[in-house]
Amino acid sequence: IYPIRQSFFSFYRHMYLCYVDESGTSAIPGNTSHFVLAGLTIPIRKWNECERKIQTIKAKFQLSTAEIHTGWILRIYNEQNKVPDFETLSYSQRRTEVEKLRKIEILRHQRATNKGALKQLKKNYRQTEAYIHLTLSQRKDFVFEVAKQIGSWGFTRLFAECIDKVYFDPRRTPITIDAQAFEQLVSRLERYLSCEKKEPGKKDYGLLVHDNNDTIAKKHTELMKKFHQHGTFWTSVNHIIETPLFVNSELTSMIQLADVCAYSIRRYLENGEEELFNEIFKRADRKSGRAVGIRHFTDSSCSCKICQAHSNSSPCIPPR
Repeated sequence: IYPIRQSFFSFYRHMYLCYVDESGTSAIPGNTSHFVLAGLTIPIRKWNECERKIQTIKAKFQLSTAEIHTGWILRIYNEQNKVPDFETLSYSQRRTEVEKLRKIEILRHQRATNKGALKQLKKNYRQTEAYIHLTLSQRKDFVFEVAKQIGSWGFTRLFAECIDKVYFDPRRTPITIDAQAFEQLVSRLERYLSCEKKEPGKKDYGLLVHDNNDTIAKKHTELMKKFHQHGTFWTSVNHIIETPLFVNSELTSMIQLADVCAYSIRRYLENGEEELFNEIFKRADRKSGRAVGIRHFTDSSCSCKICQAHSNSSPCIPPR
């Protein structure tokens, strides 16, 4: 029994979970200029500690059961601006007043003929329902506290492929934007795991944990099977076990952190928003002072923080 138990805990100490999420659309042109696929890697022995700290922040803002969906959290909720002295109300009063105004708006749209607008309105309300008791300023504070917590975790590593779609030419490469991003992410995680050994003779392993999406699940599962058999363009795959595990992001806080990371990177690249980005960028995997974990696929003249830290001289399109 003891050797088996010892073997299990040895494996446990050398296991990493890489939580993956995306921001922006991979469609060209789509409604975003960038597509970002980010993976936040956490040693499994630290998972419980990370979960507790994020739950503490959630509880502070009465979001214990809410999903962290950054894009929806940081929107402007027009109903709040229509409530007199909204900031002086209690959380329950704020929620009551906003819900009342939203019911009125839904009834107004139901009498109209534009069913598409009504469907979108209901979606907007459903996605933001958990956060309506918080002002925009409080919601910003919440997301910043989460980003700052991520930035303080020296044991985590952040990997990301950030593709500027203006410079992605489908005619020059046979793979799609999202396939390139996934291959880059897998390659960087594999290289990190192959170099991370702390004990002689011990091997580090990783498992990809992805937000559940039927289309992406099928595509990434097939890609991962191919990588296990033939490797990626840059490396063989010997340290990442199995195909990705797909989970419901509503139930897994760590996937929600990957959402914060991907969103923060994309907003920095598209809008120059640095507050969140500066926190999570601290966790970019680095080697000899160079941020090797994150790449900005763009024009060679780009002087963003990612390109400067990565020393990226040109968009690297594999000569397949």
